[in-house]
Amino acid sequence: MATVTDPLLSFLQRIQSAALCSMDPTDFDPKRYVDLPLKTDLPAAISAFNSLPRQSGTIPISDFNNFIKHFFDEANSDLVYSKPVDFEPEPEGFLVKVENEVMRGWALEVHALWKSLSRRVSDAVKAQPERHTLLYLPSTVIVPGSRFQEVYYWDSYWVIRGLLASKMYETAKGIVLNLVSLIETYGHVLNGARTYYINRSQPPLLSSMVMDIYMRTGDVELVKRVLPALLKEHSFWISDIHQVTIEDQGGHKHCLSRYQARWYQPRPEGATKDEKLSLKFSTPSEKEAFYHEIASVAESGWDFSSRWMRNSSDLTTTAITPIIPVDLNTFILKLEQDISTFAKIIGDNSTSQKFIEVSKSRIAAIKSLLWNPNLGQWVDYWLDKNDAHQGVYSWNPGSQNCTIFASNFVPLWLLAYYPDQLTEEYNEELIINSLKKSGLICEYGIATSMLNSGQQWDFPNGWAPIQHMIIEGLASAHSKEARQLAESITINWIKANFVAYKKTGAMHEKYNVESCGEYGGGGLYKPQTGFGWSNGVILALLEEFGWPHDRDVTSC
Repeated sequence: MATVTDPLLSFLQRIQSAALCSMDPTDFDPKRYVDLPLKTDLPAAISAFNSLPRQSGTIPISDFNNFIKHFFDEANSDLVYSKPVDFEPEPEGFLVKVENEVMRGWALEVHALWKSLSRRVSDAVKAQPERHTLLYLPSTVIVPGSRFQEVYYWDSYWVIRGLLASKMYETAKGIVLNLVSLIETYGHVLNGARTYYINRSQPPLLSSMVMDIYMRTGDVELVKRVLPALLKEHSFWISDIHQVTIEDQGGHKHCLSRYQARWYQPRPEGATKDEKLSLKFSTPSEKEAFYHEIASVAESGWDFSSRWMRNSSDLTTTAITPIIPVDLNTFILKLEQDISTFAKIIGDNSTSQKFIEVSKSRIAAIKSLLWNPNLGQWVDYWLDKNDAHQGVYSWNPGSQNCTIFASNFVPLWLLAYYPDQLTEEYNEELIINSLKKSGLICEYGIATSMLNSGQQWDFPNGWAPIQHMIIEGLASAHSKEARQLAESITINWIKANFVAYKKTGAMHEKYNVESCGEYGGGGLYKPQTGFGWSNGVILALLEEFGWPHDRDVTSC
C-alpha cells in the first residue's frame, strides 16, 4: 500500500490545508501548493511554519503569505523557458494543404505556441531534488499550459503529433527520451513528471509516439533506444496490478487490463478536495478505498466521468478498478503490435513473432469480451466479484456497460495503423452506422458521453484526443462515407477551435460541442488554456485534411 513518504511532499500538503483555511476558497488551487520549490532546507521551513501564529487554528493571511514568500519560490519557477532548437516561424513544407490565407495565418499562430509552452527543468532540480516535487528530465519539455506546468504522459502523444506537423522532429524525440528516462527510473511512464505522480501511469501511448516519429524520420536508432523501455512498459500493464483473467462462455481464458493506481490516500495535487469528498465515509477503510479509486481514475486520463461512477450524480461512487476499459486495451494492443513492428525493424525476429502472438491473444479477448454486436460498439466490462473463482472471472453478458461513451469507438483508431486486423474481425459498416446513430456526433465535435453529469469528461464537453482518434479511424476506413464523416467532424471541430481562439485569444483544454467557439467546463478545477494537445490535434488535422481557398473560416 503506497503512502506519502516524501518529507517535502508531506509538508507541502500541510501547507495546502493551511492555505485553504486562510484564503478565499474561490481563489484556491490545491495543486499550486504541492508545486512550490523550497528555497531553504526543509527543517528550517517546518520550524518556521510550526511557529506561525494561529487564531482558532487558522494562520492569518498576511503571516501565511510572508511565510510562503520567505521559504518558497513561485510554483513552477523550477521550469525555465527554453526555445526549441528546431522551431522555425514558418517551416518549409508546413501545412501545404491549407490554402485559405486566414486559416493559414491562424495555424501559424497555433504553431508559434510551441515556443510559449517550451521549457527545460532547471539545474536546481538536478542539484537538490529534495527541494522540489518536479522531477528532473534531460531534454526540453512541452507543457500543456496554465496550471499544468510539467510533462504529462498521454498529452505528449498529441503534442508530438503537432510537433511533427510543425517539422520539429528533434523536440519530438526529446519528449520521447524524457518519458523513456521515467520508465528506466520507475518502471513505467508516470502520469506526470512530479513526485506525487509516481504511484500511477496514464494511457500507454509511448510506442505510438515512437511509431509516428519513425514514420516521418526513419530513425532506426530511436527505435533501438526505446524498445527495451517499451518491453518494460508492457510488463507493467500486464502485471498482477493491472491484468485480469476472464473465462468466456466457451471456456476460453482471456487476459485484459484495467487501471489501478498504487495509492490509498488523497491525491496530493487535490488533497483538500479529495478529503472533503471523503467526509461521506465513516471508516478509514472506506476512505482509503475511495482515495484508491479516485487516483486510479486519474490514471485513466478521464478524470472525472460518469463512465466510472455507479451513481452518475455522486462522484464518491467512483469505482474504476472493477472496470475493464475498452480504450486502455486498445492502447495496449497497439503497444503490442508496435513492439512487434519495431523488433522486426531492428532484426529481432524472435521478439517480433512473440508479440504477434501476444497481440492476437488480446485481439481475441477484446472480440470475445468487449465487443457488443447488437450495439455495433466495443464497451467496457464491469467485473463482479461474485463471478470470480480462484482469481478467474466468469464472463457475464449482463456485465457489459452498454451506455454510450466516445471510448466505445476508440478501437477505430487502429484502422490508421493496423487496418487488416480490425477489418478482418468486424463489420466496418455496422460500426460506422452505430457511431452515426449514437448521438455522440454533435454540431461542433464528438461529445465524450451523452450524459451531462457536471464532470468534465461528460457531455457537452469534447476533447481533442477523442476527436483525433475517431477521425483518424474514420479517415482510414474503406468506405467513402466514413472518410466524408471524418472530414465533416474535422471541419466543425477546427471552426469551433478557431472561433474560440479569436474570441479569447487562447487555445483551450476542452470545448463545448453544442456551442460554436465555447470552451468546456465542469470538473474540479477552472478551465485551462495553452493548450498542448488541442494545438497538436489542430495542426495534425490541418495537415491531413487541409483547408481550401473558398471554405469559410470566420464563423461556424
